[in-house]
Order: sequence, then structure tokens, then C-alpha cells
Amino acid sequence: MDVMLALALFSLLLAASPEADVRAVLDQQVSAWNRGDIEQFMTTYLDSPALTFSGRDGVTRGYRPVLQRYRTKYSTREAMGTLRFTEIEVRLLNDSAALVLGRFDLTRTPAGGGNASGRFSLVLQKAQQGWKIIHDHTN
Repeated sequence: MDVMLALALFSLLLAASPEADVRAVLDQQVSAWNRGDIEQFMTTYLDSPALTFSGRDGVTRGYRPVLQRYRTKYSTREAMGTLRFTEIEVRLLNDSAALVLGRFDLTRTPAGGGNASGRFSLVLQKAQQGWKIIHDHTN
């Protein structure tokens, strides 16, 4: 039975496509966000000083500063609200890089800042730990 289970898992791994793996990163983000877990949300980003986040307030560089930005801007569960991604387009640039375009919607109470929505583009790189975001541009 263990051999059968191993073969089944191996075939599932082979069936996964890079696009599906990238989409799984986005699903992981939404799930962590909607649990109120910014630290887990940030595991989808490459832990590197080269990480960049570009938004309305300018460019934030480095994993720790990006994490702090999220902690500050979304300091309460109400401010985080409920996240949803739509209109997702995944473009594989090569075997280890992808561009993602999409739309985000945050549903929040007035006390949390009200609803918010916009567009984003992400650049992901395939690392040893899997696909990781190396650049995030959100407006």
C-alpha cells in the first residue's frame, strides 16, 4: 500500500504545471490573509533584501521592510478584511520566472477602512522553496 501511495503522489507531482504552482501561491496568500496571518502571507515572498514592493507610497525594498509595511498598514483584523483575487493572468517568462496580473478586492467594514480594490502585478521566481514573489506592484 505504501508503494501505491508513493506512486499516486509522484503522479500528482508530475501532473502539476508551473502555472498551477504559481496559482497555488496566490491561493496560499488569500488563505493566509483571510485568516489574519500576515507572517504566513509573507512566506509567499522571497526572503531577500532584493525583494521590492511598489505601491502608492513608493517602493519598499527588502523582506523585513515589506513585512513591516504590511504589519503597519494592516494592524488589525478589521483593516485586513477579506481578500479576493480575480482576473488572474499567469505568463511564464521561462522555466523559473513568471509574471502575474490580476485584480484584488478587500471587503472591509467602515471601521476597517471600507472596501478597497485595485490591480496588481507580481514577478515570481522559482526558488529551492518553490515559487516566490520577488516584486509586487499593487495600486
